[in-house]
Amino acid sequence: MNAAAVQRLERYFQQIGEVLGEESRRGSFALYAMGLLGEGERKSVEPIAARACPDPERVDAMHQRLLHFAVDSRWSDREVRRQAARYALEAMTRRESVEAWIVDDTGFLKQGKHSVGVQRQYTGSAGKVANCQIGVSLSVATRTEHLPLDFELYLPECWANDEARRREARIPAEVSFQTKPQLALRMIERAVVDGVAPGVLLADSAYGNSSDFRARLRALGLHYAVAVAAQTGVRLLDAKGRPRKDAQSVSDLAWRIHERGGFRRCTWRQGTQDALSARFALRRVVAAGVPQREQEPLTLLIEWRDGEPEPANYFLISLPEGRTKRQLIRLVMQRWRTERVYEDLKGELGLDHYEGRRYPGWHHHVSVALCCYAFLVAERTRRFPPSARRAAEAHAQPLSA
Repeated sequence: MNAAAVQRLERYFQQIGEVLGEESRRGSFALYAMGLLGEGERKSVEPIAARACPDPERVDAMHQRLLHFAVDSRWSDREVRRQAARYALEAMTRRESVEAWIVDDTGFLKQGKHSVGVQRQYTGSAGKVANCQIGVSLSVATRTEHLPLDFELYLPECWANDEARRREARIPAEVSFQTKPQLALRMIERAVVDGVAPGVLLADSAYGNSSDFRARLRALGLHYAVAVAAQTGVRLLDAKGRPRKDAQSVSDLAWRIHERGGFRRCTWRQGTQDALSARFALRRVVAAGVPQREQEPLTLLIEWRDGEPEPANYFLISLPEGRTKRQLIRLVMQRWRTERVYEDLKGELGLDHYEGRRYPGWHHHVSVALCCYAFLVAERTRRFPPSARRAAEAHAQPLSA
């Protein structure tokens, strides 16, 4: 890191420090953040303390200080995350506008059963049912950059409704069981209140299947392009834009389109080796099974990949007509960029290295990781203007390179 970047980091830490308040918190935040930004293999509290303290006799005191900051210190995760987001977004949007908001979730693999929220549950991170915690995230994306704004820990009912577990994990009284779509909506509502530049909301079918989730997005003034399950019911619009009476699943509709040769190949991006393409079909529909007053014309986008026996994905898109098929495809495909963000957060910033068991500690650790990521995204934006970034984006590179 050159001298100018070091100065920017110091100013950034000062901004976060103004939110944290107490001088001791500011110092502990800086130590913790530098531990996540550093080269150590493990980035939980104890090894961070060991690396930060050259005197072996003082390591335990440093460990206790950082542990207090992570678990017991009462500072606002929301305020700290908001300040970090503002810092990175100012750099990002100076060059490009926000195109999308992206909701997703990731697993934090665990060995035992005492970490808050842990249970055997499916996680896409492992591609199977595993003993893990699940974190739901909200990110924003420009054409070339991707910034995680917020995270919420999913609490299964066996945790949310168990008073003994709640006391041990220090789960706040106001925190109750919420589904993953409900957690996502909490973060989205906070981002709207904070004035984050709007984008089209992207999410997989775990969120898109919920008609309540989609309706709330529209009530907040956001458009969406979300995946839905194959059994989702829709009604086609006729030539005059009126819904037909008969409802059908998107899967049945896809097969009817296929039988009539209605799928067309589209390439949306050049990959590292080959062009990324598949066959797609578009139809204008309304969602079945929702109150008539909540119905609005939607675009159904269906993706059928080469060599697959059935369509891979179905998307409902609330945007008005006017965008081309390729533009819509490129939009929905942005959701997969979140996987790279998770890899960077975990592999380079220790997002999933926290070894504590308590609810405040998990969120505080995640907040510091988000702060570090926000700074690195802002630095990368300064180093690589959009033209250079687009030219290099096919070549994977470490976040902190």
